[in-house]
Amino acid sequence: MPNLTAHSDVGLIKSVLMKRPSEGFVNQEMIDKEWESHNFLDVPNYEGAVGEHQKLEKLISSKNAEVHFLPESASTTIDSIYCRDASLVTDFGVILCRMGKPLRKDEPEEEGKFFENIGHTILGKIEAPGTLEGGDMTWLDEKTLAVGHSYRTNYDGIKQLKNLLEPNGIEVFVAEMPHYKGPSDVFHLMSVLSPVDYNKAIVYSPLMPIHLREELLRRNYQLIEVPDEEYDTQGPNVLAIAPSECIMVANNLVTKSRLEEAGCTVHEYKGEEISVKGGGGPTCLTRPILREVNLL
Repeated sequence: MPNLTAHSDVGLIKSVLMKRPSEGFVNQEMIDKEWESHNFLDVPNYEGAVGEHQKLEKLISSKNAEVHFLPESASTTIDSIYCRDASLVTDFGVILCRMGKPLRKDEPEEEGKFFENIGHTILGKIEAPGTLEGGDMTWLDEKTLAVGHSYRTNYDGIKQLKNLLEPNGIEVFVAEMPHYKGPSDVFHLMSVLSPVDYNKAIVYSPLMPIHLREELLRRNYQLIEVPDEEYDTQGPNVLAIAPSECIMVANNLVTKSRLEEAGCTVHEYKGEEISVKGGGGPTCLTRPILREVNLL
């Protein structure tokens, strides 16, 4: 039987939050001012970003999902188009994160205002010295949330998250992320893992926490491996819009082929401006609110 829940990253997407480049990047002048200090790989082209985002929106809307858009805010930066990071939506209310990247500190408050305006309860917010970012969290099932301990998400933030979720029957599974490129790099749990079905996930195993990889195998997940040459082009960052139906950045040809061989329907958008240059694929550009899942 179908069930509507926030506790899924693979169910049929019913409601989602996004922020368009017109409200996040604002204009080319803003991009030119901020891209280097925000550690973008290269300067995005504003007009190209608008077109790419429109294609992503269209793909998501093809599932008849209700798409909400965050407004422009003078307190946020070009990073705010990656709206997954500032919040976690649960069936008990919204948890507002506290960003590990100081330049993004105002994003959770802005998302909190928006969620309250559309009728959502705020379950809690992460307070200093805790840090927690949405890119470090993904649902393994409706009762299990995997959380990466990374340079963006610290132990104090994870402790606060557990205090909010465990009384509601949610297990928080902690995955220790590697150092990789260090504190300045955007490296989240979802940089190496994207669930695409109830028992399938796209992964980049060389950077995966061993404990998490073993847990997925214990759960009988089929792990679809991303090749080395497609890691930096957002190969591991894949957004499921329904079980075994997903969206990814174009030109990751090996990853796409492997997803299709695993029975997935794959949609692509050209993500050079909004994904590759800023290090944020389709999961980063969306904050799912509600999905429809099938109960056994």
